[in-house]
Amino acid sequence: MAKPKKVKAAAAQGVLQSRDEVIDAIAKIGRAIRERSRIEAAMGDELASTKALFEKLAAPHAERIMELSAGVQAWCEAHRDELTQGGKVKTADLPTGTVKWRTTPPSVSVKGADAVMALLIDRGLDRFVRTKQEVNKEAILNEPDEVAAVPGITIQQREEFVIEPFEAELSEVAA
Repeated sequence: MAKPKKVKAAAAQGVLQSRDEVIDAIAKIGRAIRERSRIEAAMGDELASTKALFEKLAAPHAERIMELSAGVQAWCEAHRDELTQGGKVKTADLPTGTVKWRTTPPSVSVKGADAVMALLIDRGLDRFVRTKQEVNKEAILNEPDEVAAVPGITIQQREEFVIEPFEAELSEVAA
């Protein structure tokens, strides 16, 4: 089910003069929202077909790039010592471009984080376990008077005016 469309605005005084004008205005808002949704869907369809067309046109070039790249890398690996001056440099400038060998920064991968943390703590390696402290906003909302005098904490609330035109949805048709 699609999320209901709403129009939010700060609460304000309107210019409509009667209940009937308000009812009519809400109906018009609903029609405008639905028309905008139709336009948005049409745009999505156009973008999808355009993207598919260009991806189809680009596919042979992507394949060719992969083939040529593999060949360049194989040759460069075979001649690495010559290209890097015996390992003194990591970049080789060729007449039509540059090839580079780069080492990525080290990264840590953890599988089963809870079990790993428990093992680190059991082995006295708790310096590798981070304990995060943060302000408990839910507790503050539950007891706002307790923190009223604490600088840096403000509790904000505002009023919004929301218009929700009625929407009827189509039933799914079984194929």
